[in-house]
Amino acid sequence: MKFLVIWRIEISLLSREVLKSVLTMPEYADPLMKQGKVIARYHIPGQHGGAWIYDVASNEELDMLLARSPVFNYSRFKVYPLADMEPPMPKKAE
Repeated sequence: MKFLVIWRIEISLLSREVLKSVLTMPEYADPLMKQGKVIARYHIPGQHGGAWIYDVASNEELDMLLARSPVFNYSRFKVYPLADMEPPMPKKAE
């Protein structure tokens, strides 16, 4: 199951602790990328946060991975399920 997760740091919570958490995100992401759980990561220019694409076995696994994120307590998350866009199947001749 693939999900697009857009996370944004709550600027009102900005502190040294939050900055330290943000700086550990690459360390958090590397093993997930090697495992194929995160298949892409992007910065959103002009915003504080990012967009990640997860490929997980279940909603529960996604919830667990988000909860383990260093920025979980300082961010807002929007989660969008993704579906592959397959071309329409040709009709069979009768």
